[in-house]
Amino acid sequence: MNNYTAGIMWCPSATLAVWANSWLAGTAAPDDVLDSLSAWAPKHSVTAYDSAAAGRTGLPWPDLNGTGAVSLLQTLRTAAGPAPSGPSVSVALPVPGDVRGLPAGTQFQRDAIAVGEALIVTDPHIPSTAVGLVPDFEFDDGSDDPEFDPEVSALSWTVYSAPTTPPSPHIDLGEAEYELRSAVRAAAEALGALRAGMAGADVDDPRGLVEQVLESGRGHRLPDHAPSRAARVLENAAHVDAIITVSSGLMPIGLQSSSEVQIASDALRPLVGVVRSARIAALTAILYSAWQR
Repeated sequence: MNNYTAGIMWCPSATLAVWANSWLAGTAAPDDVLDSLSAWAPKHSVTAYDSAAAGRTGLPWPDLNGTGAVSLLQTLRTAAGPAPSGPSVSVALPVPGDVRGLPAGTQFQRDAIAVGEALIVTDPHIPSTAVGLVPDFEFDDGSDDPEFDPEVSALSWTVYSAPTTPPSPHIDLGEAEYELRSAVRAAAEALGALRAGMAGADVDDPRGLVEQVLESGRGHRLPDHAPSRAARVLENAAHVDAIITVSSGLMPIGLQSSSEVQIASDALRPLVGVVRSARIAALTAILYSAWQR
């Protein structure tokens, strides 16, 4: 059993990628994929965005009523082709200005940027039939109370045709881990500066807030075949990401001037890219490990 579970799976696309890949490789059962998805939402649905995506996956068209989680697995199986011999799924983590791995100028790209994630499934024998999936959370609207925190009720996956998806650049896991170590130190220094600046302020300890962010992501586990190094990189990336999240929220409180806020923001900004690259490198290592037997 893989022991790395502390907040390292930060988005549904990453979870679906590693578990669906394990299933396609024969190292996980369909129920393992469904169980991993249930940690994100109690219900899942899948719908084709266009007729080409429907034709490549077998999803109904033009019927836009979403089908369930089992149909999501069937969609991935069909899109991956009849006999994959390696990973046919990959994850993109786009942000404005960095859309590596996504087809330019498409609705798929725009929707993926809006949520910051996407899954790409490619039949290695027919790359032109690739499809992309973008998740969208649905919430209960059960209260008019402004303090009400709605719970996730479902996760809907939209499937797009993505025939011109460019390959993602290779990111070496060792280099990513090295850069992440520096990012951990920089993030810790930023958090320490905020703690000093908030001395006497009626604000929770930033370290406790970081733990709260990490706690919110617990419950998502990795397949047993995941290399320990990749799992460690994801764990460290989650820690840096949590520090960035907390620091960004506390900077207006803990810093005295707009120039200090700008300096702190400039110090944190490069760390975001380091975290994204480290996560992509670790996911790639995990995806390939399922086929090394």
